[in-house]
Amino acid sequence: MVPSRPLTDLTAGHAALDRADWQEARRAFERALAIEETGDALEGLGLAAWWLDMADVVFDSRERAYRAYRASGDQRSAARIAVWLAWDSAAFRGEEGVAQGWLQRARRLLEGQPESVEHAWLAARGAVFALIDDGDPEMAETLAAEAIRVGQALGAVDYEMVGRALRGFARVTTGRVAEGLRDLDEVSAAILGGELSDRLLIGLAGCYLIGACDRARDHGRAVQWCDRIKAHSRKWGLKPLFAVCRTQYASVCMSRGAWDEAERELTEACDELSICRPGMTNDGLVRLGELRRRQGRLDEAAALFDRSGGHPLASLGRAAIALDRDDPRSAAELAERHLRRLPAKNRTERAGALELLIRAQAAAGGDDGAARTALTELQGIAAAAQTPPLLAAASLSAGIIAMVADDADAARRQIEDAVDLLDRSGAPFEAALARIDLAGVLEQLGRTDAAVAELDRALASLTQLGAVHAVQLATSLRDRLTAPAGAPAPSRDPSPLTSREVEVLRLISEGLSNQAIATRLCISEHTVHRHVANTLSKLDAPSRSAAVAHAARLGLL
Repeated sequence: MVPSRPLTDLTAGHAALDRADWQEARRAFERALAIEETGDALEGLGLAAWWLDMADVVFDSRERAYRAYRASGDQRSAARIAVWLAWDSAAFRGEEGVAQGWLQRARRLLEGQPESVEHAWLAARGAVFALIDDGDPEMAETLAAEAIRVGQALGAVDYEMVGRALRGFARVTTGRVAEGLRDLDEVSAAILGGELSDRLLIGLAGCYLIGACDRARDHGRAVQWCDRIKAHSRKWGLKPLFAVCRTQYASVCMSRGAWDEAERELTEACDELSICRPGMTNDGLVRLGELRRRQGRLDEAAALFDRSGGHPLASLGRAAIALDRDDPRSAAELAERHLRRLPAKNRTERAGALELLIRAQAAAGGDDGAARTALTELQGIAAAAQTPPLLAAASLSAGIIAMVADDADAARRQIEDAVDLLDRSGAPFEAALARIDLAGVLEQLGRTDAAVAELDRALASLTQLGAVHAVQLATSLRDRLTAPAGAPAPSRDPSPLTSREVEVLRLISEGLSNQAIATRLCISEHTVHRHVANTLSKLDAPSRSAAVAHAARLGLL
């Protein structure tokens, strides 16, 4: 018997999905729908459109598929589509309330139904919402365990492993890092062993692993998985997944000192997500804001944090900016406010705010009771996690409190340990900042030469990174330490730059592009490009940001 045309087109559409030919899949399903509208064809069209970032087609086809499945009495398929629509509502439109409504509808439809992969799919997506949006890792762990159980019962390895990845992520968030990483290591072994076949679920499991490593500050492990997920996404044309993964990868780059790469990844990811997944842009914006803060471009950082809406990292970024601007009281208030909104069970998420609170309280010079309470919590998190960056954070914070208590020798030991841990972790920015703190302690101990040596190491790293604000801080301290008693401020070497090159560099430090600088100075963009090239050559700087930092160190800006 010759198959009918709709069946042929449906078969062709599913075959195209299997080989990741999203355009051909879309065309095949559209041909099938031109003859007969079925839930299967509509669902296939929705999936092809999802990969192609065609939001209007995604919602139209999936809502129609949902109605078609409901009309035919296929509750499992209707529930499957409802879970997809929950994800779509959050990712494309940022409609969290609508997303929760679709999840609840899926739960209702699956009540009393025989266990199926739809139950695991619902549990996994519910775990993501609980962990990422609601900040409830305990509920996420419960739902992830349900996905694991159903996956195991049905022999659906893909769903079992996504559940394990989510459970590992949730456990890391609660501070049970070693326990969580065991789950995540098992998932990675299953992926590398070829046990998973669903490309989307493979990518999601990898993203959850990267997210967990980011919270535990296990950046070495995260780098490995970022590379694998990027290769997986490129190979199969998984553009939406790649865009989300890029924001996480950029944070890893930032932590390891690859700031130019981090900027490129974040800028491109934000551009892509603003077009294809506007509901998911805040994560990229807030991470770009943190990069700008580290670069010393504080006004730009503040604007990006404002654009990030209610993203939890935005409030933390604002607290850090207040501390950078020498306003420790505001920094402490913002850090405390952030901690009040973040449940104590979200332990690894709280670490950054605890660090900020300790430093802000110390800088404010008030009652250190809150700082000591924060230190106790941070030390507990670090002891449970046992990752070098978190151990360094706890040691550095203990050193800062010892400085306030005028116990310089204890402070020196704690901060030296932090520097060593950060050096081994490959975190150059954090290590350089810790060296500045160490220099301050060494000054208290009368060891000026050792303090200057630490500052020189910090300045070399910060200048290479392009951290303008931190360079100015370290340079000011070094100048004070090396100036003869009663002598005026040391004179600078003659500027190697022309006045126009300094002017261009100052505008670069404000975040202006070559085109914007050309407009501001009423010169051609080609001339600006020449000035920038000359400046990089004269300062022996590898990038624009490094040139700005080096010029700041020389006192040219």
